[in-house]
Amino acid sequence: MIFMSNLTPLPEQATEMLNWPWSQVEAYYAELSERSLSASTVDAYLSDWTRLRERVYEVEARLALAVDVNTADKEAEQRYNRFLAEVYPKSQEEEQRLRSKLLESGLKPAGFELALRKMRATAALFRVTNLPMKVEVGRLCHEYSKVTGGQTLRWEGEETTVTQLQPVMRETDRARRERAWRQAAERQLADRSALNGIWQNLLKLRLQMAANAGFPDYRSYRWQEMLRFDYTPDDCKQFQHAIEQAVVPAATRCHERRRKQLRLATLRPWDLDVDPLGRQALAPFQDLEQLKLGVHAVLERVDPRIGAHFRTMMTERLLDLDDRIHKAPGTYFATFQAAKREFIFMHAVGMGGDVIPLIHESGHAFHSSEANRLPYFQQRDPGVVFSETAAMTMEWLAVRHLARDAGGFYTRSEAARAHAMHLESSIHLWPYIAVVDAFQHWVYENPSAAMEPENCDRQWTELWRRFMPGVDWTGFEDAMATGWQRKFHVFLMPFFYIEYGMALIGAVQIWANAIRDRASAIAAFRRALALGGTKPLPELLAAAGARFAFDAGTLGAVVGLMEDALAKSSGQ
Repeated sequence: MIFMSNLTPLPEQATEMLNWPWSQVEAYYAELSERSLSASTVDAYLSDWTRLRERVYEVEARLALAVDVNTADKEAEQRYNRFLAEVYPKSQEEEQRLRSKLLESGLKPAGFELALRKMRATAALFRVTNLPMKVEVGRLCHEYSKVTGGQTLRWEGEETTVTQLQPVMRETDRARRERAWRQAAERQLADRSALNGIWQNLLKLRLQMAANAGFPDYRSYRWQEMLRFDYTPDDCKQFQHAIEQAVVPAATRCHERRRKQLRLATLRPWDLDVDPLGRQALAPFQDLEQLKLGVHAVLERVDPRIGAHFRTMMTERLLDLDDRIHKAPGTYFATFQAAKREFIFMHAVGMGGDVIPLIHESGHAFHSSEANRLPYFQQRDPGVVFSETAAMTMEWLAVRHLARDAGGFYTRSEAARAHAMHLESSIHLWPYIAVVDAFQHWVYENPSAAMEPENCDRQWTELWRRFMPGVDWTGFEDAMATGWQRKFHVFLMPFFYIEYGMALIGAVQIWANAIRDRASAIAAFRRALALGGTKPLPELLAAAGARFAFDAGTLGAVVGLMEDALAKSSGQ
C-alpha cells in the first residue's frame, strides 16, 4: 500500500483494483474533493490526485487491452463493459469536480501554465449528459474491433486472417498476389453492411454529444476535446492542399517508376508491395523473438537508454506482436500509468514491414516513459502531433542501424533496400493522410449526407482519385469506395490522423539534423521528449530541432530531401 496525504491507503498496484466496484474507488475521490486547497496544500493535492488518476486510468487501459488481445473473450468483454458502465462515468464526474476545484481556487502552481489552459478547455466541454453516450461510443468501438478482428478466410486450405495475407502481396507471382488480394477484398466487403450500421450509430452519438455541449458541430467540439490550440480546421485544409501540390507529384513519380520496373501497362492494387526489380521479399526475422532482439539491438545503437527501455519491455512481457484470429486490428502502445510501464500491441506477420512499426511504437513508449518522470499527470501529455513526431523520429534515427553489422537485420544491400522502401512509403503516406483527413472534414461539415454510407463511399472515392492517382482500380470500385471502413481512426478516433503528416515533417527535419551531427540531434530529441506537455507544440518541436510548419514550401523542401535520399538508396 501507499498512502495519500491524510494516510488513506491506496493500492500500490493498479492490478489490485481491476475488479473494484465504484464504491471502493469513490472514497478516494471524495477525500480529495473535501480537502481545503491553498498555496501550501496544492502540491499534495496534485500529487495525490495524480496517484489516484494513474491507478484508475491503468485499470481502464488493462481492461481495454484484454478485450483487444482476444475480441472473443466474453469474460474480458463483460469486465470492460462493467467498468465502462459503472466506474468510468462516475470517475469522469469526479475528475471534473477536482478539475473545477483547482481552477476555481485561482492557484497557479509552478510549471502549470499550459496544464491550466488544457484543464479550462476540458472543464468547459464537460457535460454529465454525455457520459452515457461516451459509454455507448466505447461499446460501438469495441463492436467495430470485433467485426474487423474476426475477418478470416480460407487460403490454400487453412483459415487465416486478412492481415496474414500481407506477405503474399510481396511475392513475385503476380497471379497469386491477385488471387490473395481478391479474397481479402471479398472478405472485407462481406462486413460492409455491419460496419455501415456501426458507423451510423457512432455518428448520431457524436453529433448529439456536440449539441449537448453547446457546439454548432462535432468538429469544433472534437477540436476542443483534443486540445488543439496550435492549428485550426482551415490549417488542416491548407495542409491538404500543400500535400496535393508538393507530394502527390512525387508519389505519382514513385508509382510510375514502379510501373515501368514491373513492365506493366497499369499498376493494380496487388502490385504495390512486391519488389519492383523482382527480388524476393525481405525476410528480416524468422520468429518474434528474433524480431524483438533485432529491434533491441537497433534501438541500443540509436541510444543506450532507449535500448534499455525496450529491453525492459521484452523482459517484462509487455509486447503482444503476433497476428492471430480474434485479435483487434491496429498497432498501438498503451500506458500503465501507475506501474510506469508501456505495452505495445501490433500484428507482425514475418515481413520487413513489421520492423518499422515496432520501432515506431517503441518511440511512443520511450516518450511516454520520459514524460512520466514529470510529477503531475496534467504536465505529461504532449498532444498528438508531438507524440507522433517522437515515434516517427525514432523510425528515421533507426534506419541507419538496420544492417546486421550495425546490429540490425539485413546485409548492407538489403538495408539500403529497406531504407528505400521506408522513404517511398513515407512519401505515399502523406496523400493517404490527406484522403483520411479531408474525408473526416467532409463528414462533419455534411453530417446528414454522411449518415448515408453510400454518400461516404462516393466522397471517399472522389478524394482517393484526387490524392492517390497512379493505380488502376477498374473492376474493384467497391473495394476502393469502402476504404474508409478499413481506416479504424475514422470509427474509433475521429480527426486523429492529420497529425501523422505534421509529425512526419518534423521527423524528417530531425533526421536531417542527425545526418549533420548525430550526437547533438539525439541529445536535443531526448531533451524535448522529457518536456512532456509543459510547452506548446511549436516550442516542443523547436526544442527537438524542428520547425512547426506545413505549407507547400516547407513540405516541398522536406520531400526534396527524401527524394534525394531515395535516389541514393536505390541507386537511381
